[in-house]
Amino acid sequence: MTKLITNIKQLVGVRQQNKLLRGKGLAELPSIENAYLIIEDGLIAEYGPMKNLESETSNAKHQTSNTIDATDQFILPCWCDSHTHLVFAASREEEFVDKIKGTGYAEIAAKGGGILNSAKRLNDISEAQLFDLSWKRLAEIARLGTGAVEIKSGYGLTVEGELKMLRVIKKLKEKSALSIKSTFLGAHNYPIEYREDHKGYIDLIVNEMLPVIAVEKLADYIDVFCENGFFSPAEAEIICRAGMSYGLKPKLHVNQLNSIGGVQIGIELNAVSLDHLEVLTDDDIKLVSSSWSGVCTLLPTAAFFLGVPFQPAKKLIEAGCAIALATDYNPGSSPSGNMSLVIAMSCIGMKMLPEESINAATNNGAWAIELQHEVGSITVGKKANLIFTQPIPSLAYLPYSFGTNLIDRVMINGEFVS
Repeated sequence: MTKLITNIKQLVGVRQQNKLLRGKGLAELPSIENAYLIIEDGLIAEYGPMKNLESETSNAKHQTSNTIDATDQFILPCWCDSHTHLVFAASREEEFVDKIKGTGYAEIAAKGGGILNSAKRLNDISEAQLFDLSWKRLAEIARLGTGAVEIKSGYGLTVEGELKMLRVIKKLKEKSALSIKSTFLGAHNYPIEYREDHKGYIDLIVNEMLPVIAVEKLADYIDVFCENGFFSPAEAEIICRAGMSYGLKPKLHVNQLNSIGGVQIGIELNAVSLDHLEVLTDDDIKLVSSSWSGVCTLLPTAAFFLGVPFQPAKKLIEAGCAIALATDYNPGSSPSGNMSLVIAMSCIGMKMLPEESINAATNNGAWAIELQHEVGSITVGKKANLIFTQPIPSLAYLPYSFGTNLIDRVMINGEFVS
């Protein structure tokens, strides 16, 4: 089916070729004012200024009864949220109150809260219940403009719990119109019974979880939370190399609270992305500069929620690093899947330009989950995953008016999300 969108106030993020954006290039956001866009069978088929369309009105390929008038609206590619934990069993607002009272993240975790709290609750519910909860969250983020998403396991921390999560993600992939990538994060924390037996839990991951994941094709990536009190760089390397032997590519949690060598291990393993990066030394920044081919995924709403300094985005951009933005949607440190809020936080808290933030949340986000050939920009042949804004005066108004939902409608594969 052919759809024609006309009178677009500004068509944002138009690109003829796929390119991972770095340095000054991150601020370049090609757009067309007063534009049209043609969709065929769910894919972007053509676009350009309205004057080109009007001069060819007799051309049969532009004749369709399915015309959408986008007067006064901006159209952007849908967000690509490249780091989430949206498959979880329950919220953790009681820990939110503890944090307000002054209890630290590490202290909550040491008492069996945090990730271990989520793991207990997840292991107590059925796979069907977990799917239903996750499906609602997925529908919510689609309405908020997300068209592609990475989802991690990591709240099982048992063989049964981790496989339950990954099977739910697989079902979401099969049922949803969104583009979804799956990440195995069994190394999210050590279960209480393995706190003094790290080797025992790593053996469980390597010998009992990974073989089943490989047989059932449950994951695209492998991840490790490399941090003091969690997994050391050496342990992260063992786990990642085991996953890589089954064809899983590394995507790592590093430098959220401390710089302990996670960046170095990630680069050595040729990770697709290094995520969090709240705490970076000058040496760390040099390592992830223009000489590294991967993506640094920044999660500003997690920093905001935890009350820690925002990631040094400007230093990373100046160093030539490729930056993506994501929500870190999870019940403990970022209970929101709203990418528009991430855009605003990036501008307000990290002093990124609106163009830089939008590119990082679309084009570079697609690269961070290796979907750059399908989504992330307005490009002929890519999926028609589109955000239609409310009437707004300018692109900068999106992060400026951070408390307002300025998304009018969302289109996934050429169909509006209900």
